[in-house]
Amino acid sequence: MRKHLVSLVVFSLALFMLLPAAVVFASSTKEEAPKKPAPVEKAPEPEKPKPKPEQIFVFGSSGDAVRLDPADVTDGESIQRMDNIFEGLVEYKSGSTEIKPCLATSWEMSNNGTEIVFNLRRGVKFHDGTDFNADAVVFSFARQYDPNHPFNQYGEWAYWGYMFYDVDHMEKIDDYTVKLVLKRPNASIMTSLAMFTTCIVSPSNAQKWGEDAFSHPAGTGPFKFVEWVKDDHITLAANDNYWRERPRLDKVIFRVIPDPSARLLALEVGEVHGIEYPNPADFDRIRSNSDLNLMSEPGMNIGYMAMNTGFGYKDKNKNGKRDSDEKLEKTPGYYEPLTKQKVRQAIQYAIDKKSIVDNLYMGTASVAKNGMPPFMIGYNNAVQDYTYDPDMAKKLLKEAGYPKGFEVTLHVMPVSRPYMFDPPAVGEAIQSYLGAVGIKVNFYQVDWGTYLQETESGMHQMCMLGWTGDNGDPDNFMNVLYGPNSASIGSAGNYAFYSDLEAQKYLDAALLTYDVEERAKNYKKVQEMLHDFAGWVYIAHANQSLVFNKKVKGYVLHPTSRKFFYPVYVE
Repeated sequence: MRKHLVSLVVFSLALFMLLPAAVVFASSTKEEAPKKPAPVEKAPEPEKPKPKPEQIFVFGSSGDAVRLDPADVTDGESIQRMDNIFEGLVEYKSGSTEIKPCLATSWEMSNNGTEIVFNLRRGVKFHDGTDFNADAVVFSFARQYDPNHPFNQYGEWAYWGYMFYDVDHMEKIDDYTVKLVLKRPNASIMTSLAMFTTCIVSPSNAQKWGEDAFSHPAGTGPFKFVEWVKDDHITLAANDNYWRERPRLDKVIFRVIPDPSARLLALEVGEVHGIEYPNPADFDRIRSNSDLNLMSEPGMNIGYMAMNTGFGYKDKNKNGKRDSDEKLEKTPGYYEPLTKQKVRQAIQYAIDKKSIVDNLYMGTASVAKNGMPPFMIGYNNAVQDYTYDPDMAKKLLKEAGYPKGFEVTLHVMPVSRPYMFDPPAVGEAIQSYLGAVGIKVNFYQVDWGTYLQETESGMHQMCMLGWTGDNGDPDNFMNVLYGPNSASIGSAGNYAFYSDLEAQKYLDAALLTYDVEERAKNYKKVQEMLHDFAGWVYIAHANQSLVFNKKVKGYVLHPTSRKFFYPVYVE
């Protein structure tokens, strides 16, 4: 036991002697350990710039589009959408009907006026990513005039028949040069080429969609098609690869609001940024609102009521004229009283047009006596308009064999138009005036697309319609609306189905010459013939008016009432 105790003491002493060294070693190790660096304050990260809010522009339209193929429509609602999607070889200068280059950079006309060579713009892409070139130009034209073209079956091509029947063909010279060949000189051809009818479509897109291409449009314009919700809205988006500067608007939405009062209310509460066809009764209300901007100027238009006189022709080869083998036949809306000149003249005398213009248009229109605006060349001011004379109306009805009158159906437009802001109200006025002389008028209303199809097919007895000029040339009124060649059942522009080929000779002669006085002489003669025929009650030449929120900048009214939103932005 002692031995163990001694050993324990010796071990304890040894341990004691070692402790200072261990302590020193531990202390030394602690001092030499690297110190943790003091925390460094981070510089505040720069704030990321906030993304600019999308420039979304919403436009309140009176109706929906019918189709979105620029060559296969006649209505303004379709055209206003397509004017922002498609482009042609030439275009109108802002606010005028003077032309300037667009997809063609230059052109040259032959000495005899029957050939025009166009040099095409390079580096332009369609919205589907394919190239714009001569093949696309030939495709866009040929599908309209060539009945053997594989895509001719997908459209009626009514405007081609109205305005371009003098075109023989379009041919490719090389990838960026084309030649338009005419059958004869045409004094309005260059201004007509700035119309929507000859806008260039993507052949690849047409091949992809076939008969449904009208609802999936692809052009070269500043905005691309996004979606179409029928009778509600159509949305377009900015074309980021546009050959000019990118649009300042990111989206354009066309919202369908048929009622003028509802359109104005939507503008006042900020649901839309602009509206078309405001009711003249609301103009004082609009002017008193400091947030709104009313834009108005004389319109290049005519509003009328047409009487179906019973006979048209079927344009079997779609060449826009009545050929020798295309005989007159009864229209679906044939109605015997309206085939009689004295009945039509009685209707003219029965309607107080001045009262309609004063009370319904409220100072925003002038009474019409001819079928084209009075500022155009060839306007015949010597024509004496039918006066308001109910007694004369009754007298003529008796002479025509209808002393007690008769019953008739009137197609009433379901949408506001530039030439007629409130069609139902005008229809009610006509109904009242005709009722006073013994003619009972029943109303017929249907959606806008069907309305146009039925009237173009001659299914109406009487209809309310009108026209806004497309190119500033009188031919665009006189030939399209009243020419016998336009009395084609199924694609008519002549809704009274006036079929006197003598009048067509004068209209053709007016196009064949570049002599302004000679052209005017021919148009004046036709206006005299139309007055005697009495197939149209010409009602009014209306001002064109639009209303915008004052934050909307850059919009320019166009004489044709076409709506180009490329330069527009919202502050």
